[in-house]
Amino acid sequence: MRDDSPMATTTAPVPTTPSEANRVASFPRLRYMGSKYRLVPHLAAVFSEVGGQSALDAFSGSGVVSYLLKTLGYQVTASDFLNFPSAIARATVVNQHDKLDVDDVDAICGTPADERDFIQQTFRGMYFTEDDLRFLDSAWSHIDQMRGHKRDLAISSLVLSAARRQPRGVFTFTDLRYNDGRRDLRLSLREHFRERVQEYNRVVFDSSQPCVALCSDVFDLSASGYDLVYLDPPYAPPKDDNCYIKRYHFLEGLSVYWRGQAIMHDTRTKKLEKRYTPFSYKHSITEALRRTFKKFRESTIVLSYSSNAVPDADTIAALLREVKGDVEVRLIDHTYTFGTHPAAQRRAVSEYLFIGRLAQRPLRGRELPGHCSWSPRLTA
Repeated sequence: MRDDSPMATTTAPVPTTPSEANRVASFPRLRYMGSKYRLVPHLAAVFSEVGGQSALDAFSGSGVVSYLLKTLGYQVTASDFLNFPSAIARATVVNQHDKLDVDDVDAICGTPADERDFIQQTFRGMYFTEDDLRFLDSAWSHIDQMRGHKRDLAISSLVLSAARRQPRGVFTFTDLRYNDGRRDLRLSLREHFRERVQEYNRVVFDSSQPCVALCSDVFDLSASGYDLVYLDPPYAPPKDDNCYIKRYHFLEGLSVYWRGQAIMHDTRTKKLEKRYTPFSYKHSITEALRRTFKKFRESTIVLSYSSNAVPDADTIAALLREVKGDVEVRLIDHTYTFGTHPAAQRRAVSEYLFIGRLAQRPLRGRELPGHCSWSPRLTA
């Protein structure tokens, strides 16, 4: 039975970060809509409190939360419905030992291994200089000869190079209107690649726990086998859109050299065909969340969501209580933006962490059974 009890709000303080999570500070930053870099201390505290051995990050995105879970000793399954987040997870979460050495980097940055020119022909005059586009083709001529996690590291470094080189990190425009002269925009993609390889090499470590990276829709994942399930789905905004393909189509194509991707050649940005997800629309997001909670009802569920998205916190908490006897909601002060245009960037909102457990915790203070508590307790 759905419980629509109202909730009181308490702002959570910044927690003490578990020492194991400190290495996350060096994780390569991909400018990605909804990324959780700034929430790592809060998430680390919650995950440490929840405990368990196995964890699923069902919307892995930039990879930082999957990597955090790895640093905390979980057996991690990282999944995303896009290809390039899966490549990042393979390079940083699944990979325990491999790094790109100087010879690898020199080969990728050196003479082309073949005469391919797909990227040059397809995106001529768009996004990057002719030399940059030529480098992308050349780099892939070598990456295609690589195997294993070295290949994953090379792809991740190439993706991050393109994201850093592109103003604002999104590919919704093809000109230089947002070029403010910062260093990332002055470096060539070849120069970027050498630096990005170093960033990814630095975060490779052996956690002694087996990890997996998948490219999958959340509803196609196994429903069991995880002590903890972390959910960070696309937030359905009330007015803007949350289309990741529109913003990051070039990174998605680049991560697979556009193999199997449908380019919309009649569009100004030559973006990829949009992939449907029920999390993108106001009319379908509520049922999508209900299905997701029901699917993972045997695991502890931790959900990130924004106060500026639909549905609202009361609705989400009620949905979670349909499958969980113990639901806690924590409010975190966090500047988050929808979209990339100036108006969108001015919208600062808060972030919620919903925690759904199977067993009822001992009641605290005036908490009532079946009610949703807002807690300031966020220390490890």
